[in-house]
Amino acid sequence: MQSIKAIRSRLLFTSAALALAVAGPISAQDDPEQVHDTSPAGSYVGEYDTLGQLNLEIPGLRPEDPVITQDEYNVANQIYFQRCAGCHGVLRKGATGKALTVDITRELGYEHLQSFITYGSPAGMPNWGTSGDLSEEQIDIMARYLLLDPAVPPEWGMDKMLESWKVVVAPEDRPTEKMNDIDIDNLMSVTLRDAGQIALIDGGTYEVHSVIETGYAVHISRISASGRYLYVIGRDARVNMIDLWMDHPETVAEIKIGIEARSVETSKMEGYEDKYAIAGAYWPPQYVIMDGDTLEPLKIKSTRGYIYDEQTYHPEPRVAAILASHYRPEFIINVKETGKILLVDYTDLKNLKTTEIEAERFLHDGGLDSTRRYFITAANARNKLVVIDTKEGKLVAITDTEGLTPHPGRGANFVHPDHGPVWATSHLGDDSVALIGTDPEGQADKAWKIVETFYALGGGSLFIKTHPESENLYVDATLNPDAETSASIAVFKIPEMKAGEDPEYMTLPIGEWAGIAEGQPRVVQPEFNRDGTEVWFSVWNAKDLESAIVVVDDKTLELKKVIKDPRLITPTGKFNVYNTRADVY
Repeated sequence: MQSIKAIRSRLLFTSAALALAVAGPISAQDDPEQVHDTSPAGSYVGEYDTLGQLNLEIPGLRPEDPVITQDEYNVANQIYFQRCAGCHGVLRKGATGKALTVDITRELGYEHLQSFITYGSPAGMPNWGTSGDLSEEQIDIMARYLLLDPAVPPEWGMDKMLESWKVVVAPEDRPTEKMNDIDIDNLMSVTLRDAGQIALIDGGTYEVHSVIETGYAVHISRISASGRYLYVIGRDARVNMIDLWMDHPETVAEIKIGIEARSVETSKMEGYEDKYAIAGAYWPPQYVIMDGDTLEPLKIKSTRGYIYDEQTYHPEPRVAAILASHYRPEFIINVKETGKILLVDYTDLKNLKTTEIEAERFLHDGGLDSTRRYFITAANARNKLVVIDTKEGKLVAITDTEGLTPHPGRGANFVHPDHGPVWATSHLGDDSVALIGTDPEGQADKAWKIVETFYALGGGSLFIKTHPESENLYVDATLNPDAETSASIAVFKIPEMKAGEDPEYMTLPIGEWAGIAEGQPRVVQPEFNRDGTEVWFSVWNAKDLESAIVVVDDKTLELKKVIKDPRLITPTGKFNVYNTRADVY
């Protein structure tokens, strides 16, 4: 039987919960022009250019359409792309959130839209008005805006990419050996979301080695196969390539591969280490294969096409997660809206070979099992997990998670005392954690099935994490509306888990340990150091308030260090160089 807390969480967190993830903690001073400096602050700083900054013309108006000025339309576009597009799509076709096309919005009418935006819904639509995030004037503009046809942003092809592409330090001018004393394998790349930066923090000394200008709202950091280069991508689709061998690590190449994006990865197969990089865009819906040394764009492929089951055309199939296979020279690409997983063979870009796997719609994030052979990914709006055999290049299973809106990050691999090897995901839509069996040879009867579901702190979880050297499983609740819950972490003792029983968990008051007096700081993304002896948490506050990184001893679960620095503005994702490169999670 489900707990009362589980039922409550199901009501609070469903399709629109990701809008909060896009928006982040809100400050009264939020202004993207102030967040990211567009002036030339060095030869490699690119232009801040996201969908929300484009002044798009109003589509052709009908006599019965509401009156809206160009200035109001620009405001609405900015709000929509910052707050809404991540869930509802640029063209409002729907994905994690409901479709908002004009055939739907005009039937609902202005008053319904105005009320819905103001008060939200128990199904997860944020209460933008009563929360104070949007003013009455802004809500009025948004209600009128949604009654108009969506604006179509411009394309971003090779000409635009080449204009944005910069090689700051040519490969021949880079160091031939490591020039610093940084323990690179234990370095943390920390996203400073609203500052448009990353911080490189030493995993041993906790020293902030450097803060580097990047794209706005960096989504992920990925490491080249050699461990030398760090690649990061911002929501504005700007990719920075950072050389960790330099005396002071810094950007050596950059490019904008689109207008909005989320994912970047590099080739890992033996013989192709560091040869290629790949990035995927939300808009335009496409992926780009680049030279691994310079980020020169080599191949652009659109993902527009037909939804796998309905066989209807979709104009905006966004590229979500990208991983590099360890078994074949291939990139694994999730195409969200069409429900397809692409295995792209990078051995011959002129004669590109792609395996197209029909999986499930609304593919989002995922990771590899402990053998690194099987890719397990969430189709979050369908509440399913999809399993791909990357060695054989085929679909293995599609499994219901029993929870709402799985959001695993890369998931968590561990050995359950009764079920054997499993991979875990938490959920945005409720407080459940689901375990799927991952041992098809040793325990075939449990492989690729949900073997256990239990409950954590509450809905709104973004990440779940463990480590091969750890006996603990950590689950955040970042987007939970309760301030105490969102500032805490649930910790489960893996050796104490039993089949058919809800394991007890300990609650760590990470926000309290951070000692932050103002705001509603949210704790997000557990990340281990290389040795698995410490776990780091971001304490994510509004950009004009204090944030922190909290380090916990994994064995004792006691506070070990609070890292505070005025440069640590809105820290979110953290990526240990070794664990990220080796796919340890």
